[in-house]
Amino acid sequence: MGDIEPLKPSNTGWLLADMVADTYAFGWSRTATDPALLALLADPQWVPIVVFPGEFATPQRLVHEVPVQSDLSQMAKRPLFILLDGTWAEARKMFRKSPYLDRLPVLSLNSMAASRYELRRSRCDAHLCTSEVAALCLALAGDAAKGAALKAYLDVYTHHYLQAKKQLLPDHNSPAHLHYKSLLGL
Repeated sequence: MGDIEPLKPSNTGWLLADMVADTYAFGWSRTATDPALLALLADPQWVPIVVFPGEFATPQRLVHEVPVQSDLSQMAKRPLFILLDGTWAEARKMFRKSPYLDRLPVLSLNSMAASRYELRRSRCDAHLCTSEVAALCLALAGDAAKGAALKAYLDVYTHHYLQAKKQLLPDHNSPAHLHYKSLLGL
């Protein structure tokens, strides 16, 4: 996570921890790397993959598939998606100035849909917020249901945020809430 990203009320990286048990968050620094992050990247149960636009990576680093664990009784390696959480300028800086990421493959997502994130805008409609990227990663890793739930959770979060900004109470019967509740079986 970029240095002040966790403090921003519009940050969606924290939504992941609510939906995905195996979520880790690390602050980023150009001059020091958290030893726990390096240990996680070296853990043999994971296949670390940086998720970032392919235009910033060399062609030999790009991958187009995600290893999927098909049989839970097997001790297969699981994908460890590395999402760079920050503004686009911060994320590009993290990508360029993190030498420990240079040896890792890069998964470039090609979403056909424009971002639905309404709290901050990028100059490019194809730029997705952190939780939208995570939802796509979950679907690619074989957990489409959790990916859909995360997208719906982002919609609920956005609704609450925008209502609070207008000093209004959230509508718990809004389309976002009803869709999210249906995915959870509520």
